[in-house]
Amino acid sequence: MNNPNPTEPHKEPHKEPRLLEKVHEKIRLKHLSPRTEESYSRWIVDFIKHNKMRYPATMGKDEVTAYLSHLATRRKVAASTQNQALAALLFLYQEVLGVDLPWLDELVRAKPSRRLPVVLSRDEVRLLLNNLNGLTHTMSLLLYGAGLRVNECVQLRVMDLEMDRNQIVVRRGKGDKDRVTLLPHNAKDALRRQISLVSDKHKKDRANGAGWVLLPDALNKKYPNAGRELAWQWLFPGTRLHLEKSTGKHWRHHLHASVLQREVKMASLKTGIPKRISCHVLRHSFATHLLEAGYDIRSIQQLMGHKDVRTTMIYTHVLDKGPLGVKSPADGL
Repeated sequence: MNNPNPTEPHKEPHKEPRLLEKVHEKIRLKHLSPRTEESYSRWIVDFIKHNKMRYPATMGKDEVTAYLSHLATRRKVAASTQNQALAALLFLYQEVLGVDLPWLDELVRAKPSRRLPVVLSRDEVRLLLNNLNGLTHTMSLLLYGAGLRVNECVQLRVMDLEMDRNQIVVRRGKGDKDRVTLLPHNAKDALRRQISLVSDKHKKDRANGAGWVLLPDALNKKYPNAGRELAWQWLFPGTRLHLEKSTGKHWRHHLHASVLQREVKMASLKTGIPKRISCHVLRHSFATHLLEAGYDIRSIQQLMGHKDVRTTMIYTHVLDKGPLGVKSPADGL
């Protein structure tokens, strides 16, 4: 289109940010986790597609209720999944669109089912770890010995290990909270070797003009060179370098969680243990074995990073003494 006034520079028409761009911007402004950003975006897109691409502001209570009902009755999703979808829509309407819809607060949330966790015995944990090698053995040992979630494990940085104090600092865990947990003594030698390997790899990266890692929040602006320091490097780095086009920096991501999950699954099949074993089962086993050893529930709650002690209490139901620690009368026959 020709500029009607040749004396004035041509101006591009102002483009309104697309809906998903607004969602991403708002989520990052509120410092929600990347997993929350991914989850909310997926549910919002699914909601719009379910309603034949109608703009959310043109819809209301009937469409939201029908969508949640569709998830439960047609897709047969779990109650926790349905509530996750509802949380995403609440965020969309209230935080992104700025639409005051009091009926959203009145929607009844599905009551999640209470399931007992799968727990391994100590012998089963030992058997599983014996079927893992190298890096994935070390990482699995931390899942069990420190009660880490799989994403907390892969996102550890070199500075998060405090060897002298026998502790690991978990930063930005679930709920964006930091906590301190145990550093298993029998993992120290492997971790020292891992730090040495990371240090050597980091020196080579720096020599080749790379050596950067992404920093949380706005720390890269506050400390522009921190992302190239050894302390900030991932304890379990990925194998490939990535180019950040906006800065021209070559950086290394941490090992993807799926690598560890796949190796643990393959190891579990080799053991022949007739249980559904995953990385999270090692975390469940950590809490249960601490309870069996007589440690108090509040200490275990802090190590696990549970907001509510009732979440930790579920492990009292899977102790080897039976529910509530009651001995079966059959054992007295």
